[in-house]
Amino acid sequence: MSELSTLARPYAEAVFKTAVETKTVSDWSDMLSFLSFVMQDYEIVAIVANPKVSQEQLTTLLLDICQGQLIKQGENLVKLLVQNDRLILASQISELFEAYKAEHEGYVDVEITSAFALTKEEQKKVAITLKKQLGKDVQITTSIDKSLIGGYIAKAGDKVIDGSVKGQLQQLAKKL
Repeated sequence: MSELSTLARPYAEAVFKTAVETKTVSDWSDMLSFLSFVMQDYEIVAIVANPKVSQEQLTTLLLDICQGQLIKQGENLVKLLVQNDRLILASQISELFEAYKAEHEGYVDVEITSAFALTKEEQKKVAITLKKQLGKDVQITTSIDKSLIGGYIAKAGDKVIDGSVKGQLQQLAKKL
């Protein structure tokens, strides 16, 4: 786990708890996603890192950019992150929030990397297999990596299932 994730965890937990209590999980998901997107802009990152920009100026700028995208509690989060010099954590907070949301709603996000594009039928078969292994419903996103030669790698949180030909060849090489 990265240091940024460790720093982001208390914020994500507090936000998720608030979202569940106020029944605004979807709103918070959208807000955090938007804030994460804003904080990926290199010009915004440069402004945040500029010591000549005051916290007040930064707060005003971000609230103007996010105008209409944040509810009052979201604005308070932005102010808190600026005050504590933690805006850099926006993406990690959003990722952790989404993981808590998935856990709360009883599913897990799984990233499948395969050597070739999976058909809808293959995705369904993989989803059924992973549901049995993980004990939860799965939401699959896919990507392609030709270097795998064949098979796929499934990543669900910190769990990795390597069913690729490349992985099997690496295991064989270690044994020899």
